[in-house]
Amino acid sequence: MNKINNVLICGIGAIGSIYAEAIQKYDNNSLKILVDKERLKRYTENPTVFNGKELNLNYILPENQDFKADLIIIATKFDGLDDALNNIKNFVKDDTIILSLLNGVTSEWLIAEKYGREKLLYSYFIGHSAVREGRTITHDGINTIVYGSENSNDTTNVERVKEFFDRVGINYFIPNDILHSLWIKFMLNVAANQTTAILGLTFGELLENPKAMNFVRNILKEVQSIAKAEGIKNTETMIEETIANLNTMIPQGKTSMLQDVLAGRKTEVDMFAGTVIQLGLKHNIETPYNNILKELVDIIYEKQQIEKK
Repeated sequence: MNKINNVLICGIGAIGSIYAEAIQKYDNNSLKILVDKERLKRYTENPTVFNGKELNLNYILPENQDFKADLIIIATKFDGLDDALNNIKNFVKDDTIILSLLNGVTSEWLIAEKYGREKLLYSYFIGHSAVREGRTITHDGINTIVYGSENSNDTTNVERVKEFFDRVGINYFIPNDILHSLWIKFMLNVAANQTTAILGLTFGELLENPKAMNFVRNILKEVQSIAKAEGIKNTETMIEETIANLNTMIPQGKTSMLQDVLAGRKTEVDMFAGTVIQLGLKHNIETPYNNILKELVDIIYEKQQIEKK
């Protein structure tokens, strides 16, 4: 089994910074952060500050041909995924493993299409939300990468990543059914992120509001129906599993989409409601709640753009 040594991270926002900081502490020389020329200048002049400490990282441009990655971690926003997939080309070798920590359920499909399913492990981040203000990121250390292979007989890459995470000290969990787990995370994001972004609620305020939670359950029912149509197993337990996960969040915490709305940033609504709507059309499943969610989030963003003019 070839050990993982060289790591490339794409995206050092609220999640990417957590793992850039951890891997840098273990071995700074083996870690590269992929950036374009504009970000290279910006990040060099104004480094990311993670929990009060500047991250002086080793940046690399897409055209570099001197570095090959054993592991690539993609932690961009959804609208940066296409660029990330194009820009990692020079760093992929025969046994490179690619993990996507993006929210949603579609990034893995795109990675497999471009680089082959054998390089892909399904994965996602779960933990307390990091708070990002400009280049300053604060996180309480509660984080886990959940990952695994859709093929239970394919354990080589799962074991390679496990050995690396153990060595570096990265928290992880390998579920029995990674696709079921991935859809649970997707359901949480679709229901909680979008609802809180529109209503301006913290996790605690959402959970304490019976009408809001009834609204959340109706959203979850739409995603549950689509998950079943997509062939996900054990869908009958998914709603209660999602609500149980929601109850583990810090009450005063804000979802990433609410933080994006408050900062006037473009949200990931296309990856959440947009995906649900698209898959609903594919399977002839009605998605009225997600149709409204997408309309409202888009209206909020459009209002912010008008106000900036």
